[in-house]
Amino acid sequence: MAHNLNFNEKTDKYSFFSVQQKAWHGLGQIVSDYPTSEQAIKHAGLDYEVVKSQLFTKSSGIIQTTDSIEIGNSELEVPNYFANIRTDNNAVLGVVGKDYHIVQNRKAFNFFDAIVGGGDGILYETAGALGIGERIFITAKLPDYIRVGNGDDVTEKYIFLTTSHDGSGSITAAFTPIRIVCQNTLNASLRSMSNVVRIKHTSGAKRRLDDAHKVMGMANRLSNQLEGIFNEWAKVKVTDQEVKKLIQLALCPNKETFDLLKKGAEDEISTVFKNTVEDAFAYAMVSDTQQMSTTKGTLFGVYNAVTGYYQNVRKYKDDEAKLQSIVLGGTAQLKSQKAFELCTSFATDGVETLNLN
Repeated sequence: MAHNLNFNEKTDKYSFFSVQQKAWHGLGQIVSDYPTSEQAIKHAGLDYEVVKSQLFTKSSGIIQTTDSIEIGNSELEVPNYFANIRTDNNAVLGVVGKDYHIVQNRKAFNFFDAIVGGGDGILYETAGALGIGERIFITAKLPDYIRVGNGDDVTEKYIFLTTSHDGSGSITAAFTPIRIVCQNTLNASLRSMSNVVRIKHTSGAKRRLDDAHKVMGMANRLSNQLEGIFNEWAKVKVTDQEVKKLIQLALCPNKETFDLLKKGAEDEISTVFKNTVEDAFAYAMVSDTQQMSTTKGTLFGVYNAVTGYYQNVRKYKDDEAKLQSIVLGGTAQLKSQKAFELCTSFATDGVETLNLN
């Protein structure tokens, strides 16, 4: 995929920064230390504002009256539509309706700072702008961890936010635990709370964004429960046969396939689904990260086999498709949450979870 990073001709830099590691084709600014929100905005080239400007168009040039035809070239106002314009270079980012509400880039960073009650706890890791600045993204690491087993199996906790200035999409924030040893995104369910929040660009966006940072903050605090859950799962032993059955159930694409599994008619199941299951099962059996004391032959290993398959094995059209699938409510996230539910049930009911009757 082309990098599509915004290039700012005034500063002669790409609008992107990353802490310590190169990313996005090696473009942008690499900084050695985690920046404050104010520094991150500048490093990423996001220190611009957006305004709505009334749209005008040229007339057809022909004005016909009852007596004559006149040639003109007047401007006509386009009712109820506006252009979103960057104030630093007058670039037109997109056309929006009268009810569209701009959320400035700085407000997006304020969202992160509010989650931990100030800028000292949040660790901004990447941020940038795409295209001509019509879409921005930010990832930030939360200050604490989820530790499983003896502490060698560590999961970091991230918040990801993206928003657009062209009217094409909503503000989206996602809570994303990432297991360090294999960098697979867990996307675990947290009680009944969604780990993805979407907010439309309307007049209530500011209030809903304020509410959303509370939701993400609660998700962060509730994630402490995951440490207890994952540590319990690491003690629950499962056979290879049970691993494969749990993977089948987690990845099952529809009721038709489920009914075939229920009847034991695996010969009638699609080759695509069989191959998907075999790939995930192989990952569960042979991946180095599945040979740890916390994952080998354990329920926690089953869960990581599903999440790790989508992160490390599954092929995607491009990075954007992978992000959509894993973080922003796509297939990978849905299947990971299904795996979480199945593992929760197995930890309580054992093999009864595998009974399809």
